[in-house]
Amino acid sequence: MVNLIIILVTVGVSILCFTGTMDVSKWVFNAYQVWHRGQWHRMLSYGLVHAGWGHLIFNMLTLYFFGPVVENYFSYAFGTQTGAILFAVFYVSAIAVSTAGDLFKNKDNPYYNALGASGAVSAVLFASILFEPKMGIYIFMIPIPVPGYIFAPLYLLYCWYMAKRGTDNIGHTAHFWGAVYGLVFPLLCKPSIFNHFLSQLGL
Repeated sequence: MVNLIIILVTVGVSILCFTGTMDVSKWVFNAYQVWHRGQWHRMLSYGLVHAGWGHLIFNMLTLYFFGPVVENYFSYAFGTQTGAILFAVFYVSAIAVSTAGDLFKNKDNPYYNALGASGAVSAVLFASILFEPKMGIYIFMIPIPVPGYIFAPLYLLYCWYMAKRGTDNIGHTAHFWGAVYGLVFPLLCKPSIFNHFLSQLGL
């Protein structure tokens, strides 16, 4: 239920920005505005707005399929109410954590902007891999699903490499730290989850 609410709110705000009803420039992450002008709301609000329909649909579809896995495991591990609250805290905090690196790196650059829920979505995806490491994940151009425990390290390497190159306009750093946070947060909440992870792999 929490996952669905997150999707609905994100879609709603993004559409309002697409139509010009809301000013997207006031929502995007801008490290300079955050650091020097105290606009800390941008550390969270940027996760509600997107660059276009393709960007929004891709993020929300990923969240739609993998969010329930994480929310259900949280509910199983901590109880329905506590699990739902933890999932909400996890997602919202992932938005801020995933862009923290870019904040320090670009705090003196007034022209650096970022938007989209990709960092938080990466966190959800990796948390689901922690819970179900053998689940299949489809990657573009590959007709068969890739097991999560294989996809995860490849994804991290790709994000690290592309962030280092810096040749496109995609927030690879946010994707990387969001993914890492997706592994760390559940383990901090309940370290025994790692034993579950190992048992799922037959170790």
